[in-house]
Amino acid sequence: MIPTKAAVRQSLLDARRSLPAGQGVMDAARATQQVQQAGRVALYVSMGPEPQTGGLIDWLLATDHEVLLPILYADNDLGWGLAPGAADLVPGRLGMSEPRVDLGPEAIATADLVICPALAVDRTGVRLGRGGGSYDRALVRVPAGVPVWAAVYGHEIFDHLPCDPHDRPVHAALTPSGLIQLT
Repeated sequence: MIPTKAAVRQSLLDARRSLPAGQGVMDAARATQQVQQAGRVALYVSMGPEPQTGGLIDWLLATDHEVLLPILYADNDLGWGLAPGAADLVPGRLGMSEPRVDLGPEAIATADLVICPALAVDRTGVRLGRGGGSYDRALVRVPAGVPVWAAVYGHEIFDHLPCDPHDRPVHAALTPSGLIQLT
């Protein structure tokens, strides 16, 4: 019997809770040509045991990249705002840190690269998130040809994950040890 998305999600969340403080993805990301060449990167502020993005956000801002960060709406859709710096973020829904100025949901379409959170990915690009559908809705707005990566730990890449027709695929898995292209 194939496990349900909810069962897989719960197992992955339980495993993450047992991890030590999250490892960062900065070194792996900045080693890639796509990150170095991207003028605007849509990213997220990591929480808890997620792969840490704070160092990457700081590095991107220090090297004159623009960083779009999500703003979680009441309907679980995402707006986007430019990151002015970690000190200038404000508390948002569900414990998120968000930019003060909302550029709207379509702003993600202006990114040269999108790095989104995930609990796991599979080798075909199926991304398993937390279940709210926020990123599936947002990724619909990303133009064809723009790379979309999911930030996960290396052990969170599987051969197969359950998926639904509305699930949006990703092109690569960004792990603390490197970028893994998915087919």
